[in-house]
Amino acid sequence: MKKILKIAAIFLFFSAFLVFLKIIFPAGSDNIKVCFEEDCFITETALTQEEKAKGLMFRENLEQNKGMLFVFNKEGEYSFWMKNTLIPLDIIWMNEYKEVVFISKNSRPCNTEDCLSISPGVDAKYVLELNAGTADNIGLSAGGKAVFDIK
Repeated sequence: MKKILKIAAIFLFFSAFLVFLKIIFPAGSDNIKVCFEEDCFITETALTQEEKAKGLMFRENLEQNKGMLFVFNKEGEYSFWMKNTLIPLDIIWMNEYKEVVFISKNSRPCNTEDCLSISPGVDAKYVLELNAGTADNIGLSAGGKAVFDIK
């Protein structure tokens, strides 16, 4: 009986520790520097399905040179929407070679039930969300190349 209680106590301790880590290091907190020539952005990463589903929802602002990088296991056509996203964004799709294949500029927030999906019509492996207007400000267009390292 004492052995079972010790195992239960250890399990509860580690469970509480994992919850603590989740609070201190929230999902998507791994920062990756993404650069287009001399223009660089510090991005949170969305690797898990949960992180990808949440994205930048409910954020009231996004600092100037910050963003979110969505990393998919393989290339595919990944649609995005702006449901519960409070800030306008530029959404940049990149292929496995980190070349820009599509940009949705100034994607508008949507807080209704009928939010439209934004579909690039091409395959991508990475999707980057930045503040609206950034792509134009740095002169980014399809064919541009990003530089970043995924751990």
